[in-house]
Formats: sequence, C-alpha cells, structure tokens
Amino acid sequence: MMSLLSFGADGWGRLILSAACTTLLLSLVALMIGAVVGSGVAAAKLSPQRWLRWLGEGYSVVFRGIPELLVIYLFYFGGSGLITLVGQMFGADGFIEAPPFLIGALAIGLISGSYQGEVYRAARLALAKGEVEAAVAIGMPRWRIAQRILLPQVVRYALPGMSNVWQMSLKDSALVSVTGIVELMRASQVAAGSTRDYFTFYLVGAACYLVLTLVSNHAFRRAESRLGRAWQSRTAAQH
Repeated sequence: MMSLLSFGADGWGRLILSAACTTLLLSLVALMIGAVVGSGVAAAKLSPQRWLRWLGEGYSVVFRGIPELLVIYLFYFGGSGLITLVGQMFGADGFIEAPPFLIGALAIGLISGSYQGEVYRAARLALAKGEVEAAVAIGMPRWRIAQRILLPQVVRYALPGMSNVWQMSLKDSALVSVTGIVELMRASQVAAGSTRDYFTFYLVGAACYLVLTLVSNHAFRRAESRLGRAWQSRTAAQH
C-alpha cells in the first residue's frame, strides 16, 4: 500500500497531492465567485424594489432547485457548444472546448452564491437597527456606515453559515471531475482504475476530503473567535 502512495515513479502520491491542491484552489475560486454573486442576491432580496426581490428570489430558486451536476453539465457542454458556434461564425473549424477549470469554478460559484445570498441576508437582518439609525442621525456618510458598522458585523454573523457553504463547495468540486479536471475525485478514480485497488484509493480520497474539511472548519472557528473578540474590544473602547 505504501508503495502505491509513494511519490516515486511507480507511486500515485504526487498525483493525489496535486489533485488535492487543485480541489482546494477550485473551491476557493468558486467561493470567491459565490461571495460576489451572493452579495448581489442578498442586496436584491433586501431591496425595497419588488422586482429586485423577485429577481433575487428567482435566482435562489433556480440554482438551489436544479441538481449541481446538471448545472455543471449545462455550463460545460452548453458553454462549449456556444463557444464553438461563435468560433465558427469567425471561421474556426471543429469543436472548441470551454476551459474546464473556469467553467467548473463558475458553475460551483453560482450555486454557492445562491446559498451565500441567504447567509448574507440573514446576517444583515441580525444587525440592530438602532446602530444604523444612530449613525444616520449623527450625519455619518453611507460609505462610512458600511465600513464601520455594516460590513464588520455582517462578516461576523455570516461566518458560521459560510463554514457550511464552504463545505458544500468543497464537496461539490468532486462533480467537476466529469469535465476532465484532475481534481481529488478524478485522481482517485484514475489511480483506482489503473491499479484495481479501489478500496485503497477511494479511502485515501475520502481521507483527503476529510482533512481539508477539518482544517478549514478549524480556520473558520478561529476567524469567528477573533472577530468576536475584536468586536467586543471595540465596543468596550467606544463605551
């Protein structure tokens, strides 16, 4: 078993490690895309404009209601077909494949954004209205209110929910293996199929996902604890 997982010419350790890094990078990019999209979704749902609230709600319903794998298929194969069609209009020949990493990160990011929107909306609603009203009463500019009051507290309230969204994105990254990206799931499949040692490599893949989850959960808890202490210190100093 150890020889199969070694980093030598006959081992699969290097591929597994590289695939784990790809999985982590893909999940991080997807999380950042989701953060941008989720902020827009939350703002739309909190808007006084009815059509914006409908738009935000519609986005959440679509991307939370369609299976993640189907979204990836739609973006990857549909995107490749669209790129091929546009390329043929400009004289290109043959099938043009969409970038698998970019499409995978975008698909997972848009799915993540539908969940992050709910997290940010709930975090915004958890803020005490009196703090914002007091800032407006003393003439604080909107950008200062967002910088000093809204953003720090929304981040603090959103962190527990973001930990769950991160885990979801990390596990959804396994679905991107259908596009040919050699991430952790794909590497486990390749190694298991080549060696016929299915139990070993699927167990190693599961262990890698578990390690990534445990480490990231610890990082989220530390960040949550630090933000909580920083906000308490800041509140105490103001009083």
